[in-house]
Amino acid sequence: MTAENDAQPDRTEAFMARAMADWGDAVYRLALSQTRSKADAEDVYQDVFMRLYGDATEFTSSEHLKAWLLRVTINRCRDLAKSNWNRHTVAFDPVRDDIAELVRDPRDADVWDAVGQLPDNLRSSVHLHYVEGYTTDEIARMLHSQPATVRTWLSRARARVKDLLTRESERTGAHAALPSVVPDPRTHRDQRKEVPHD
Repeated sequence: MTAENDAQPDRTEAFMARAMADWGDAVYRLALSQTRSKADAEDVYQDVFMRLYGDATEFTSSEHLKAWLLRVTINRCRDLAKSNWNRHTVAFDPVRDDIAELVRDPRDADVWDAVGQLPDNLRSSVHLHYVEGYTTDEIARMLHSQPATVRTWLSRARARVKDLLTRESERTGAHAALPSVVPDPRTHRDQRKEVPHD
């Protein structure tokens, strides 16, 4: 046994089962929103929890564990997007069906379909803020950015989603009111506790 293995916290079967039960859905949702493919999201999910099993981080709270898992998920999705294999493959999963599985209101599916078309930094910040409920300060720490940058990303994301939905509405002739699923972060208040630094 090496000194590195001696320093690793005990990742028991119970710990792993609890982590997967508590945060597995959040990891999968984030992976699906980033990869837009069920198969890739499942691969990322498995990889994230394998990395957790082998990682030596000692978590101070359940929220600390969640923040670590989501940060690793984002990084793994970025690695996958950069991979040579991923650039030369086409997803067989219909993206709209994947998104529709996660939402109940069909108008919400349209919004998340539009969010899926955003660049990585905008898509990640939208998911972490509106789905996972993180504040802009917490997202900034996770993405190694500044809170003002995250607020800019959210603002740009809202504008682009609105534009995409408006263009789609005009294209299809549907004149239904645009859903207000993506609220302004200045009015969106979150009562969660602060996520500790690594």
